[in-house]
Amino acid sequence: MTGTSEIFHLIMIRPTHYHDNGYPIRWFFAPIPSNSLASVYGLGMDCDDRKVLGENVKIELHAFDETNSRVNQKKLIKMVRRDGGRALIAMIGVQSNQFPRAVDLSQPFLEAGLPVCIGGFHVSGCLSMLPEMPDDMKAAQAQGLSFFAGEAEHQRLDEVLQDAYAGKLKPLYDYSNKLPDLNGQPIPFLPHNKVARTFGEYTSFDVGRGCPFECSFCTIINVQGRKSRFRTAQDLEKIVRENRAQGITKFFITDDNLARNKNWEDLFDCLIRLREDEGIKVKLNIQVDTMCHKIPGFIEKACRAGARTIFIGLENINPDNLLAAKKRQNKITEYREMLLAWKEWGVSIVCGYILGFPFDTKASIMRDIDIIKEELPIDQLYFTNLTPLPGSEDHKRLYDAGTWMDPDMNKYDLNHRVSHHEKMSDQEWDEAFAEAWERFYSLDHMETIIKRLFAFKRNKKNTVLRRLVWWRFFPVYFGIHPLEGGYFPIKLRKDRRPTMPRENPLVFYPKYLKEIVSFHYHYLRLERQLRQIVKKVTADPERENYRDIALTPPDADDYDKLDLYQATSGGMGAVDKKQRQDAIKQAAVAAE
Repeated sequence: MTGTSEIFHLIMIRPTHYHDNGYPIRWFFAPIPSNSLASVYGLGMDCDDRKVLGENVKIELHAFDETNSRVNQKKLIKMVRRDGGRALIAMIGVQSNQFPRAVDLSQPFLEAGLPVCIGGFHVSGCLSMLPEMPDDMKAAQAQGLSFFAGEAEHQRLDEVLQDAYAGKLKPLYDYSNKLPDLNGQPIPFLPHNKVARTFGEYTSFDVGRGCPFECSFCTIINVQGRKSRFRTAQDLEKIVRENRAQGITKFFITDDNLARNKNWEDLFDCLIRLREDEGIKVKLNIQVDTMCHKIPGFIEKACRAGARTIFIGLENINPDNLLAAKKRQNKITEYREMLLAWKEWGVSIVCGYILGFPFDTKASIMRDIDIIKEELPIDQLYFTNLTPLPGSEDHKRLYDAGTWMDPDMNKYDLNHRVSHHEKMSDQEWDEAFAEAWERFYSLDHMETIIKRLFAFKRNKKNTVLRRLVWWRFFPVYFGIHPLEGGYFPIKLRKDRRPTMPRENPLVFYPKYLKEIVSFHYHYLRLERQLRQIVKKVTADPERENYRDIALTPPDADDYDKLDLYQATSGGMGAVDKKQRQDAIKQAAVAAE
């Protein structure tokens, strides 16, 4: 490059975490794009454009998502040394379950004398909620690792890069109490060759951060704050145009609740204009709350803007559990109306559901899953264990009380049980989590889901088929959460977790080959079973006339006859409250 005499390498790595067998969970294709990686990459581009290290220094950007890419430390160290030895190794968006892997990945870089900085929810959450740095962070810092807490917008990355360039990286950069405005900030961006390793070539961005609610299990409110901050419609248009220029039009919007973005209508209008006037037909995966249907025009405009998959934090159908978690905004009396409102627009509905709330038992969990299957039109249900994540109120409460929590952060992936339950034994909780997947994704219920698809006259049978296969296959056959799944496992013998013995090649490679064969056999077998079901439903001349309770529009009689409202005292209490509120409204209308 003309006028440039030095190269500084900014190597950004989103770590994966370890499977129970000790090997990093890594695939040739993975399903979830990393918004943290895209955000910091965009900030890195801005730093290079502004020449924050000097006019003669080129900042070379390298992004690795370890869920779908191998991080070859030796090769990267050799590259840095070849170009003068100046670099920053940035571990991006590190969650608690990824923290052990991030530390292990850092070791060769530290031994080579290269500066390493870890940022993300684990660091930010611990520093925001705990009275002192936990032992795992202290040990990492003692090895020479640096930490970044908070968000890097407003040119905060400049300081870290300048210190790394000067060889004077600080132990801690703490911006956790200084939440930046997002308006006009550099946009999240990843090059096409990185996005191509994500299923369907989805990339991600956020148009807002922060959440006004108080859910006790959530880390977002204590890391990104309860005051929401937003990008503008102009920012959004720039994101779409720059990605479309490299052939990318599919996006996962990572806002925890897009329905609470005060600019939602301007944002959707921008996308509608791009779709309808210019033919830029983006496809969106978005996250919303259970009351979004009460916002006039929200669902219609979301779908016209390109929403194809909706994630909703249903969390539970027992109001007593929701109240215990301070999830007061979820009203089970609104669930059916809200879900059917989305169904009318043909979107796929994915709902989060948490197991292990205070009023749960193994029997009640199975009962509640059966109620959901029967009475709510949900396409995929996404089970997680109630987990005291560092940065949440739940974690702080247990920490302050000295209550046992599993010390291995690798298990804090929402897929493992890391605490005890007052009503269930550890074995019962583990069994409930495993059986939940089998129960919801039984072949019979997956056939019901496909029938409901045809009842709404939506031709998405191949999309739904692939997703149902995915959501049953990974927890049942592979022992991991579907969101950690992928296609074609990539496993290296020397990558095994240092706390576990390295396997002999004569043991490792035959086992790995067997795993690959078993993976494809069970996956294709399950897919074939689902295709037979789709074929059967497609051949039914009455398929569009299919109806069941879940597809029946809600009415006042539901409160007396549906188990959703009658199975728990909390459900009956919610109905009583709803009826009293409706009576007050009716009286007010009559008085007018």
